[in-house]
Amino acid sequence: MRVAARTYRAWKRAQPSSRDLADAVVIDALLATVGTPEGMYGRRKMTAHLRRQGHDVSQRRVDRLMRDLGLNGRVRGRGVRTTVPDRNAERAPDLLERDFTAPAPNQRWVADFTYVRTWAGFVYVSFVIDCFSRAIVGWQAATTKTTPLVTTALRMGLWRRDRAGRPAADGLVHHSDAGSQFTSVSFAETLALEGIAASIGSIGDAYDNALAESTIGLFKTEAIRDDSPFRTGPLKQLEDVEWVTAEWVDWYNASRLHTTLGDVPPEEFETAYYAHLETPSHPVLAPA
Repeated sequence: MRVAARTYRAWKRAQPSSRDLADAVVIDALLATVGTPEGMYGRRKMTAHLRRQGHDVSQRRVDRLMRDLGLNGRVRGRGVRTTVPDRNAERAPDLLERDFTAPAPNQRWVADFTYVRTWAGFVYVSFVIDCFSRAIVGWQAATTKTTPLVTTALRMGLWRRDRAGRPAADGLVHHSDAGSQFTSVSFAETLALEGIAASIGSIGDAYDNALAESTIGLFKTEAIRDDSPFRTGPLKQLEDVEWVTAEWVDWYNASRLHTTLGDVPPEEFETAYYAHLETPSHPVLAPA
């Protein structure tokens, strides 16, 4: 195709458009997330992340540029049931009835555990999550799925809240499925000694512990898949799982954006809650 000399010279002298320049800034920001935890975000959450970074972007622009760059968020795999219910054990009532919300921290905690496949067998990881902020308050990894696995995660949660100066007061509810670890006499005694009310969902119904199941799904998707060191590294499997879990929990609590919280991390959500409580109100003057 022949082009006039004047058209060619005009094209050669042309400067990048404002759209091209704006796209270049967003592309740099998107590429900066590659290899980071934020690189697992999909279109919607990536838009929220870039906006928090100070970029004035629309979801349509982020979608277009991520598609051009071949960037995609992580997709969850299928869940696998790990807890085995004890149908003969006496169970606590279901105090939540699928309501996984709370008006304040330390009022409702949910718990569950999952497995991580390694070269040497399975490592089990237990989590305790606060329903108010979705924060993971406690976790524990072990090579056996016995009662101490879930008890230690609970005690970590209590210790971390005490250490932060926000101890769990009376009225805390601990909710789980009907796994034998949670219905054991030993775990029931631990809850009683700590003044925590036990709550257990019905047998064989994942929706009765949906928040914990969802959090574990994020853990398996974001921390365990692909290039996990315990899949290709030396046979120090428990240590590897503990290290990966600790890093992910720290990122999850301090940096990961949560849709339910208005696209802010759990720690930021709790900080805003306590700041509102502690902000002194102006005195109201009595009428003269």
